Amino acid sequence: MTSLSAYNQLLNHVKQTSALGQIAGVLSWDQEVMMPPNGASMRAEQMGALAVVSHAHQTDPRIGDWLDQIDEASLSNLEKSNTRLVRRSYQRSIKIPASLSEELARTTSHAQSIWAKARAANSYADFAPNLSKIVDLKRQEAKCLADSGANLYDALLNDFEPGMTTSVLQPLLENMRPRLTALREKIAESNHAQPTLTGPFDTDAQMKLARSFADVVGYNWDSGRLDLSVHPFSSGTGNDSRITTRVGADDPLDCLYSTLHELGHALYEQGLPQDVALEPICSYVSMGVHESQSRLWENKIGRSRAFCTWLWPRINEAFGAGTVTSADELYRIINRVETGFIRTESDEVHYNLHVLLRFELERDLISGSLEVADLETEWNRRFKRDFGISVPDAAHGALQDVHWSAGMFGYFPTYSLGNIYAAQLNDTLRKAAPDLDEEIAAGKTETALHWLRENIHQKGSLVEPDTLIEQVVGQKISAEPLLNYLEDKYSELFAL
Repeated sequence: MTSLSAYNQLLNHVKQTSALGQIAGVLSWDQEVMMPPNGASMRAEQMGALAVVSHAHQTDPRIGDWLDQIDEASLSNLEKSNTRLVRRSYQRSIKIPASLSEELARTTSHAQSIWAKARAANSYADFAPNLSKIVDLKRQEAKCLADSGANLYDALLNDFEPGMTTSVLQPLLENMRPRLTALREKIAESNHAQPTLTGPFDTDAQMKLARSFADVVGYNWDSGRLDLSVHPFSSGTGNDSRITTRVGADDPLDCLYSTLHELGHALYEQGLPQDVALEPICSYVSMGVHESQSRLWENKIGRSRAFCTWLWPRINEAFGAGTVTSADELYRIINRVETGFIRTESDEVHYNLHVLLRFELERDLISGSLEVADLETEWNRRFKRDFGISVPDAAHGALQDVHWSAGMFGYFPTYSLGNIYAAQLNDTLRKAAPDLDEEIAAGKTETALHWLRENIHQKGSLVEPDTLIEQVVGQKISAEPLLNYLEDKYSELFAL
């Protein structure tokens, strides 16, 4: 078999595997948005069965044979990237027993419904047995993946942020804590008046305005849809990139900015190079980079003064004249700072402290230095340390996020990586487009979207995430631009 023939057979096989992965994504979306509660047990069996089939595809011995027969010197850069990604996936997959893969899929699918009920009942004890099983399975998975003596958490982190290690991540995130807590304390001591919105706010009007957000940022409705769910999320890729949001009568901004956040994810997926659809390179490069897209749209653009200039009259049109008196008042409302318990509702100042808490807890769970039985108590202790307030109950503490029930250990730190990348990208974008604020104020985002398409989206997974960011911004990963942005913005807002 020639090198070219081996490559083509490899690619065809991988495309089939990618299609199976996309089916799993659609099933997960259906479970969150449309499936009745009694369907959870059957869906767990379906996900387990699909995991077996997918694992068989991912570990097919022919993949190793094809890789051995490929002469990489004869490949184009694109083909080399595809081969690199397949090799990494294959080497990972063959380390995981099919039985473990199946058990993880079945257990986590079932656990998500148990978690939802436990959160509704405000009972950590109702979920703890399932979480113990998941942590045990994830430790087993990490031991399969990690080299002898290597950090187990790194093995899980690598699934979401290839190449990232705890030795890099831990100081990067923990060194943010002093400046973030100092900023939080200065804002609290300022006693600066913060305007608010008063409801109720019509849910249909919220969804109509949320759809206008999608229109203004360039979301392709022919390749996506917007639905309601308990927890906003983005699913799918390319020509099937779906998003969900949530509504609440007391606060339309949660709906609007959850939508804008998920639109950032979906725009990335819709912008991937569709001429190589289902090939390994037609995929997001990492969850950190993925999050950078949502955070750039949600915060750097969506919470800017310029965007508030565009949004202000539309808020009044949607909810009644006088809902907000000026664009400046809207800017201050949207950028309120308040110490709270819920990560997804937190402001820019507090958000990364929420992520840091979760990173440190899940790192300790995987290492075995923290057991599930002690997680709630330890969560509450550390939260009081970082936020200065006591957690009132499990729903506002250890049960608030779906991620651990889904087995997504190693995912949380990518939220802060996304914020870090977004700040670096925002600085670079604004240097390339000095008139960006004027365009945003007029409801024109084509310049920003085109720049992201060219520099991030169309690159897919051609290079590793750290390389991609460095190529675009001209520097290695650094939290300095993010911390400077936060300090500058909120010092001005609160006259610090």
